[in-house]
Amino acid sequence: MYKSSAADLLAKALNKPAEETIKQIERPKQLQHGDYAFPCFALAKEKRQSPQTIAAELAAELSHEAFSAITAVGGYVNFTLDKKLAGSRVLKDIHQQRAAYGSTAIGKGQTVAIDLSSPNIAKPFSMGHLRSTVIGNSISLLLEKQGYGVVRINHVGDWGTQFGKLICAYEKWGEEEKVRANTIPELLKLYVRFHEEAAQDEQLEQEGRDWFRKLEQGDAYANKLWSWFRDVSMEEFGRVYELMGVHFDSDAGEAFYNDKMERVVEELEQKELLSLSEGAQVVRLDEYDLPPSLIKKKDGATLYATRDLAAAIYRKETYQFSKSLYVVGHEQRLHFQQLKIVLNKMGYDWAEGINHIPFGMVLQDGKKMSTRKGKLVLLDKVLEQAIQLAATNIAEKNPNLPDKEEVARQVGVGAVLFHDLKHERIHDIEFSLEDMLRVEGETGPYVQYTHARACTLLAKGSEFAGSSEVDEETGAAAWPILSLLLQFPDTVGNAAINYDPSRIAKYVIDLAQAFNSYYGKVRILEEDDKLGARVAVVEAVASVLEEGLRLLGIRAPRQM
Repeated sequence: MYKSSAADLLAKALNKPAEETIKQIERPKQLQHGDYAFPCFALAKEKRQSPQTIAAELAAELSHEAFSAITAVGGYVNFTLDKKLAGSRVLKDIHQQRAAYGSTAIGKGQTVAIDLSSPNIAKPFSMGHLRSTVIGNSISLLLEKQGYGVVRINHVGDWGTQFGKLICAYEKWGEEEKVRANTIPELLKLYVRFHEEAAQDEQLEQEGRDWFRKLEQGDAYANKLWSWFRDVSMEEFGRVYELMGVHFDSDAGEAFYNDKMERVVEELEQKELLSLSEGAQVVRLDEYDLPPSLIKKKDGATLYATRDLAAAIYRKETYQFSKSLYVVGHEQRLHFQQLKIVLNKMGYDWAEGINHIPFGMVLQDGKKMSTRKGKLVLLDKVLEQAIQLAATNIAEKNPNLPDKEEVARQVGVGAVLFHDLKHERIHDIEFSLEDMLRVEGETGPYVQYTHARACTLLAKGSEFAGSSEVDEETGAAAWPILSLLLQFPDTVGNAAINYDPSRIAKYVIDLAQAFNSYYGKVRILEEDDKLGARVAVVEAVASVLEEGLRLLGIRAPRQM
């Protein structure tokens, strides 16, 4: 709102479109330099004047009731908001809108399909799948806040040669009783053993391929084992998702598209897009300087590309999406480039709405975690440890806390999720249980504790809540907070546009730090004529922290 006011003033003075000037407006790094800054360096060549002269002339010409000062500093025009006016307005907006503060209708009437999580069945839910799950879930929440309808799809890996290998391993070394008693860990042992043995015996790889071919051809025994592995895996995944508060609208995995791929192959043939390459059927992408997209192997087996083409077409026909997002690691960048281009070559203009949202890996000792080698950190074990640590802290510091178990769950899970989401998604993360479970510093529990502190203050001063008029003194003392509250809608919008939940994580840390600094300097509940304004500040902080955490998929306990 105020940024638009500054842009309109500048546009009128410079005779330029407001859409152009608003893109150039920045936020000064230090509050004492104002709330918005307009750099004049790009205008120097056009006007044949120094940036300093342009800034000085603009500052002398501009005025608006929302700004207490418009000044020139170096080559910038700095806009300083009227703290009383802007502070009162933002507190009123938050009090009236509550959780809706920061929402828009930008995506109204549009649907986004989002492919996230997608673990492989018959394998444990490892830390490696945490990133896709929590980043995808947070992006879904951000898009919903922008008014989009979101369809969350868990495209589980329930097909492929690895299942032939697993069936082969089960047949050779599996014991039904042991597997039924402890299914996922036992299946993982068998999978790891297969690759260890195959390194010494090349024939094993062929046996694995033979079992997968039986599965593809509908062999009853192979299908029975596959169904068992899938059912048990989905049950286990469901337990972890429930713990994290993540839900899906579809869990149609790779196998769901088995009867939908032939249509894709036929269409590619009809449109003369298929070529033979060493016996395999491919779509050539030479004009894009990319390797060909493999559609069918020499033996007629389909590949990821075939399946993802079928899935993309099915999702468009089923959900009529305006955007289709794939929250998948950055190592799959080429695959999604090829997918989009092949769909375009097939004549599907809606393929422009397909976007790969890449992210970095969770590393252990600087290396990628590997299922084949059994080098995994299990997500449910990490969550359990985090919850147990939170429960221990509560028992020591607040043994009489109501709903201790539920609060411990919210804090423990929140610690793990926040540790991931505070990093820019494209960066790799080194797995460290110690860092993840810390409760001080830039952590989820720190933000949750700040929210609980604000709620405790509100409970004591509840009769004064609702007053949003800010006096000069309160406005000045609370300005670091009020300034951040004003930024929340823009932060949400930018996080949604860039598919970057880390912007929300950084924001709630900044707001929590600003509030704790204020709490340390100001006697908030002191009974004087400014009490109502101070309580309104606390109320706004509690509301925005809760909503910020919600957008990260994290709960905000009212007591800790």
